[in-house]
Amino acid sequence: MSVSLVLTVIGNDRPGLVNALSQAVTEHGGNWLESRMSSLAEKFAGILLASVPDNRADALISALQGLELQGLRIVIEKSVATGGPITGYRSFNLELVGQDHPGIVREISHALASHKVNIDELDTHCSSASWSGETLFHARVRLSVPNEVIMDELRATLEGLANELMVDIILDEPSAQ
Repeated sequence: MSVSLVLTVIGNDRPGLVNALSQAVTEHGGNWLESRMSSLAEKFAGILLASVPDNRADALISALQGLELQGLRIVIEKSVATGGPITGYRSFNLELVGQDHPGIVREISHALASHKVNIDELDTHCSSASWSGETLFHARVRLSVPNEVIMDELRATLEGLANELMVDIILDEPSAQ
């Protein structure tokens, strides 16, 4: 039987950090499944899902904790979740773009939470608008919407919020691949 390990990692950005993580996982019979990692403000930050045989999990955890000597802070959580689809939900994608200002993520996340919608993945960045040079805020969000949510009501909430925040929001189902 295998155990899933969910890691959050942060440290000063430098070459070799991903190598150190992957080496520890591999040396303990683990499998690197998913990750999201980035350099943000000269810090390396990431999340990682790895699986490891149950009898080697504690040794891997110790090895990962040893990476703190290399300047990485790591939080590790064990999980027995299979990662399979959760029943009772539908997947949707939300894309947002508009002039950057404080509170956009708070307002959108509050609206989604009020409809009991789960944010599975959130990717944001800022860019310079080519025509004005103003800062644009972009968000791509993967959502799990409970089957009982009336989509017209959710769309109306998001459209009202888009007008209030002066952003464009697109909500659609992911295309089948």
